[in-house]
Amino acid sequence: MRIAAIGDLHVNESMTQPYRDLFTGMSAAADMILLCGDLTNYGKSNEAEILAADIAAATAPVIGVLGNHDHESGHPETVKAILTNAGARILDAGEALEHDGVGFAGCMGSMGGFGRGMLSAFGESSVKTFVQACLEETMKLETGLRMLRTDRAVAILHYAPITETLTGEPTEILPFLGNSRLGETIDRFDNVKAVVHGHAHRGSHRGATPGGVPVYNVARPVMAALGGRPFALFEV
Repeated sequence: MRIAAIGDLHVNESMTQPYRDLFTGMSAAADMILLCGDLTNYGKSNEAEILAADIAAATAPVIGVLGNHDHESGHPETVKAILTNAGARILDAGEALEHDGVGFAGCMGSMGGFGRGMLSAFGESSVKTFVQACLEETMKLETGLRMLRTDRAVAILHYAPITETLTGEPTEILPFLGNSRLGETIDRFDNVKAVVHGHAHRGSHRGATPGGVPVYNVARPVMAALGGRPFALFEV
């Protein structure tokens, strides 16, 4: 299966058909389109409506997850509903789906840090609450992957599961760009053949989990910096 993927579209309310040509191009190149969050700039309904009109032009199935920007206005469920009505499938609650023998599971994911630097549930109640929210996102991913019975699966995230695709970002902000619990979860499933994420605008395009699963940072600025096509294209 050929897959086109992109994240961080950041649609704002001043735009007019900003990604109509992009969805047409991805549909022509691939069998499936994946969207990796930050689809809107502030999570406003009119931003989602603008994007929905462009998504409706896609002729390939569209699956995606939301990002932190899509939560900014406090109504991610509205953004999800608008994009769903346009034909996209938005994964955010431990959901999974199968298409032509390939499984897809995903969630926004979360920040939290990597390896020994990962934040733990110790100390202030606010820290414990935050870590619990991060764990709940990881459980969404695990639940979705566990539901799949396909030999090939793809994990869709907004936040990064590894540090390798964050190369190029300031070291100080790495804990805010993802967490390694996501990567550890992915490596527990032998059928996961690829992972896509966004969020890290200055990161690197490709890396791998400790278990060797390819990870693609498909944030729009990363793809633009590579030159060539404006979206990632790979096969599983």
